[in-house]
Amino acid sequence: MADLEGRVVLVTGVAHGIGWAILEAARSEGAVVYGADILEEDLRRRAEALGAPDRLRVVDVTRPADWNAWVAEVLGREGRIDALVNSAGGVAGQVHRPIEEVSDEDWRRVVEINLYGAFYGIRAVAPHMKARRTGAVVNISSGAGRSTSLTGIQAYTSAKAGQLGLTRQMAQELGPYGVRVNAICPGFVRSNPTTERQWEAMGEAGQRALLERIPLRRLGTAEEIADMTIVLLTDRARYVTGQVVSVDGGQQMF
Repeated sequence: MADLEGRVVLVTGVAHGIGWAILEAARSEGAVVYGADILEEDLRRRAEALGAPDRLRVVDVTRPADWNAWVAEVLGREGRIDALVNSAGGVAGQVHRPIEEVSDEDWRRVVEINLYGAFYGIRAVAPHMKARRTGAVVNISSGAGRSTSLTGIQAYTSAKAGQLGLTRQMAQELGPYGVRVNAICPGFVRSNPTTERQWEAMGEAGQRALLERIPLRRLGTAEEIADMTIVLLTDRARYVTGQVVSVDGGQQMF
């Protein structure tokens, strides 16, 4: 029997890269998967590949009403939610600028997507998981949350660090109800159009320099992030909560 057989798993940010890899990995482990993203056209293509378009929804993770409606829909269909993966994130198309040039709106947008989105998601599923006294949440943070951002985007680093604080606090709060909350910090992964542009912008010298800072001397893949996520969702990690796991080839060893 697969490790997630029959369990209902929600994943955000499934239109690209890491989120999609997590959804596919959960499905291969026997889970009943539901995915969400704000990118409607890309999501439509994913729905065709999944073969179950009714399990993918357009959801803006920065809108509590969207979360509440999605969670209610899944509960209405399945009667349970066993796991949530907060994979939606990113820089909202922004690039590094000096702090004095960062507008309130640009700062707010990145923080809302990465930090508020995770908060809203956990808040939406927590009552159900607490009532059942079981559940698992994995927040996909970033190496930027443990250190600094390769691209120097202040709001992104701050929001991803905030995710780690949220992870620990929720692990403490929800642990007595049997709900585990952990976080993964991927290293640089070429998993979507944004990261491809960032990789190209580094140039050959920058790319070599990045690889030389990674003990395994290579970039990771979305599938490798998904593999660790699945471990944290299953009973193989039943005594693991409040932890931050770097999946980055050894770039950050703490």
